[in-house]
Amino acid sequence: MFLKSQRIVKISFRKFGVSGGRSKMVKIQDIAKACNVSIATVSNILNGKKGASEETRKLVLSMASKMNYRPNRVAKNLKQQTNKTIGVITEDLTIFFTPEIVDGINEYCEEKNYQLILNNLRIYKKFGPNYYTYEGYYKQVEEEFWETLSMQVEGIIYVGGHERNLYCIPNEFPKPIVVAYGFANNKVNIVINDRHGAHLATKYLIDAGHDKIGVISGEFSSYHTQSRLLGYQQALFEAGIAFDNSIIEIGNWERDSGYIAMEKLHQKGISSIFCMNDMMAAGAYDYCSDHGLLIGKDISIVGFDNREISMVLRPALTTIELPLHKIGYVAAERLIEQIEDGLTEKEDLIHFADCKLIEGESVDFQGTQFK
Repeated sequence: MFLKSQRIVKISFRKFGVSGGRSKMVKIQDIAKACNVSIATVSNILNGKKGASEETRKLVLSMASKMNYRPNRVAKNLKQQTNKTIGVITEDLTIFFTPEIVDGINEYCEEKNYQLILNNLRIYKKFGPNYYTYEGYYKQVEEEFWETLSMQVEGIIYVGGHERNLYCIPNEFPKPIVVAYGFANNKVNIVINDRHGAHLATKYLIDAGHDKIGVISGEFSSYHTQSRLLGYQQALFEAGIAFDNSIIEIGNWERDSGYIAMEKLHQKGISSIFCMNDMMAAGAYDYCSDHGLLIGKDISIVGFDNREISMVLRPALTTIELPLHKIGYVAAERLIEQIEDGLTEKEDLIHFADCKLIEGESVDFQGTQFK
């Protein structure tokens, strides 16, 4: 098995001319660009598959002849055999949860004796948290799929940078695709059960005697925020506690926003807080430290993510652990099932992996509220 933390080296295959000079070997990507059609369309036509119009078929075949296209017979023969290799494309390996997802993929591949080719787009590192608004994002992802396919993989797992609707996954692709940590139409998607995790966190505070639980949320447009808010509301409803929108403060997942939100909730007399991630929980800790409030006594806090920072906060933060390894493991399991058993529509397209509560010392079990 071979893994690379950096982008896989692109290998250009060239052919020698009669005169001994060297010219670039024409690829189906070049034909697709010249004909202004998709790579999948060119691939299907060159392989004799139906679907394209007669006009498009003639255009592609004519252009292929004109550009002196020659198929790679060795690669074609390899594609027809089972080489037990899958590709993994990550949006960015530096995002905290991605390595654990990849490790889950790796573990299942080892069990099934599959090789793994890892390709890291490094988009977050290059363009920041809003990388998916970058003009060239969709094109880069599409090219990466076809480049990974050229390495003779039998299927691809795409690991998203955060859970959202993914419109960058190629619709026409000759190999199975599974998405980990994101949603793509007509693909198998393995995602976090955020609602379940938020329900665990809120119920823990309710069981500790708290009936007025404030929330420090992420950005309201985030899928994670929406799902975790539903879990929070569900736990309140089950306990017969009325939902109060006025004690929800919106953060931005960063530590400083947790500080600001904690200040507002404290001013409203709220002493039990569900933070939608550990970084904002750390910000809430900072506010309490600056104002002489004791965590686990004056203030009760539950976080989400079980990141490294939760292990160094004192007192230890009660938090929700993300099932990252399981997401990767199940993604590989579903992909290899498709490779070995063929595509099937009976399989559920969305698989939710449940979270786990990690108990610390940040919650007061007497249910004391500010007066």
